[in-house]
Amino acid sequence: MKKGIAASKGYSIGKVLIKEDAEIKVEERKIDDVNLEKERFKKALKSSKEQLIKIKEKAEKEVGADKAAVFESHMMLLGDPEFAGAVESGIESNKVNAEKALNDVVKMYEGIFAAMEDEYMRERGADVKDVGKRIMANLAGKVSVLSDNIEENTVIVANDLTPSDTAQLDKSKVTAFLTNIGGRTSHSAIMARTLEIPAVVGLNDITKEVKNGDTVIVDGVEGIAIVNPDEDTIKEYEIKKQKYMEEKEELKKLIETKTVTKAGKRVEVSGNIGKAEDINQVIENGGDGVGLFRTEFLYMDREDMPGEDEQFESYKYVVEKMNGKPVVIRTLDIGGDKKLPYLPLPQEMNPFLGYRAIRLCLDRKDIFKVQLRALLRASAFGNLKIMFPMISSLEEFLQAKEVLKECMGELKKEGKAFNENLETGIMVEIPAAAVYADELAKYVDFFSIGTNDLIQYTLAADRMNERVSYLYNPMHPAVLRLIKMTIEAAHKEGKWCGMCGEMAGDEKSVPTLVKYGLDEFSMSASSILKAKQLIMQN
Repeated sequence: MKKGIAASKGYSIGKVLIKEDAEIKVEERKIDDVNLEKERFKKALKSSKEQLIKIKEKAEKEVGADKAAVFESHMMLLGDPEFAGAVESGIESNKVNAEKALNDVVKMYEGIFAAMEDEYMRERGADVKDVGKRIMANLAGKVSVLSDNIEENTVIVANDLTPSDTAQLDKSKVTAFLTNIGGRTSHSAIMARTLEIPAVVGLNDITKEVKNGDTVIVDGVEGIAIVNPDEDTIKEYEIKKQKYMEEKEELKKLIETKTVTKAGKRVEVSGNIGKAEDINQVIENGGDGVGLFRTEFLYMDREDMPGEDEQFESYKYVVEKMNGKPVVIRTLDIGGDKKLPYLPLPQEMNPFLGYRAIRLCLDRKDIFKVQLRALLRASAFGNLKIMFPMISSLEEFLQAKEVLKECMGELKKEGKAFNENLETGIMVEIPAAAVYADELAKYVDFFSIGTNDLIQYTLAADRMNERVSYLYNPMHPAVLRLIKMTIEAAHKEGKWCGMCGEMAGDEKSVPTLVKYGLDEFSMSASSILKAKQLIMQN
C-alpha cells in the first residue's frame, strides 16, 4: 500500500500503463549558422502551437472551456516575444544549439515560480515545464501521444502528468491516474476532478513500484494506491466503489433542494470561483450563489492590467448567470507571494505579512478605482456584494468605503447605473479582525471568514511547509473560538456571516460550523452537494 495525496475523489480498480517520458538529453553544441538554429527553434514553436490548438479543442469538449483555458496561458507563453526572444538571444550570444538555449530559459522561469510562496503560483511552474518539454520534443522529433496503446480500464502511472497529458485522457478507457509528484492545486489534479477520474499524486516512486499490466486499486478518497491486491481487498473496494457511485447519484437529488439544518435554519451553500467561466460548475452543482470570486485571476497570466470594461464584462457575466442569487466578489488580493510581471513590488522578508491585498489597493488608488468602478457598474445587473480582503482595522474598511463612495460619485456624474445599496463586507482572515469583530460588525454588512489564512496566522504555522503543516489544524480550540466570536458578533448586530476557506467544505468541520450558526458556506463547486447533505443532517 502506498500513501499519497488524494487529488480527485473516487475509486478505481484497473490495469497499469506506465507513461514513459521520451528521454531527451540536452547537450550543448557550438553552432556556426545562428540563423539556421533560430529557424529550427521557430519551426518547433509553430508545431507546438498547432498541437496545443488540437489539445485545447479536445479539452473544451471533455472538461469545458473554463478548464481548457489553461492552454491559453500555454499558448500565450509560446507566443510571448520575451520568452522566444530570450531563447533566440541565447542561441545568438552563446553560439549554442536551440535545445541548450531553450533549456536555460525554461530553467530560469521554473526557478522564478518555485521561489513563490503561494502554492497555486508554485504549481504554475509545471505549465512552463510542460511548454518547454513540448518544444524540446518537437526539436528532437519525439512527440509522445498518450492516447496510443490505451485499453479499457487503464490506470495511467507517471512521474507527473502535464495539463496537456491530462486533457488527452480518454475517459471511456482511463479510470484513474497515479503520479510520483504533484499537489491538489496542480492543473492535472483540477482536470481530474472535472473529468471525475480518481487520482492520487505525490506517491514519490510509484513508477518504480509497478510494471505495465499490474492490477492496481486507486483510492482517491484516502489517497492510497494498492498494487496487485488480493481477492478479498478487490471485493472490498468493489463494494466501496459501488457505494460511492450510489451516493453520488443520491447527492444529485439535492441540486434543487434548499439547505435547512435540523433546527430549521436556512443556510446558503455557495461556490468559490477564480474565473467567470467557473460559474457553470457552481450552477450545475446547485450552488445558492458565489461566496468568493477571486478576482486576482483576471490580473494573472497577462502582460498588462485589465481595464475597467474588461473587468465589468467578467463581473456582469457572473451576476447575470446567477440570476438574482448573491455573488460576493473579493477585491484584488495581490502582492507578497502573488506577483504580477507588470506591477513591480518590493522584495519582502515576510510577504504574507506585507504589502498586499487592501494595503496595496489603498496605496494604489489608481488600480483600486478601476476595479471598484467595474464592480459598481456590474452591480446594476444582479445581486453583487463587495468584499475587502486582509482587513485588520476599522480604519482600513472605512478608507476602502471612502474610495468606493468616490467611484459612486464619478459614475453618477457620468450617468452610469449601479446599485446604490449594494452590500459591502470584509474577509475575516487576520486574528485581529476576529477579536475586534464586535466593533467591526457595527459598520460592515457582512463577514466572510477566510480560514486558510486565519488558521495559519493564528497558529503561526505555514500550511505549505511540510515540516510544520501538522500544526495547521482547523479544529484547534483557538481557531474555533475566533470563528465562534466572529459569527456571534455579526448576529448581535443583525448581520450575516459566511465562510469561504477550505474549512467550509471540510466534512469534519461542518457539524461544528452548523452548531455555531454559520449563515453561508462557500467552497469549490464539487464539494457543494456533499456539504448540503451534511448540513441537513446536523
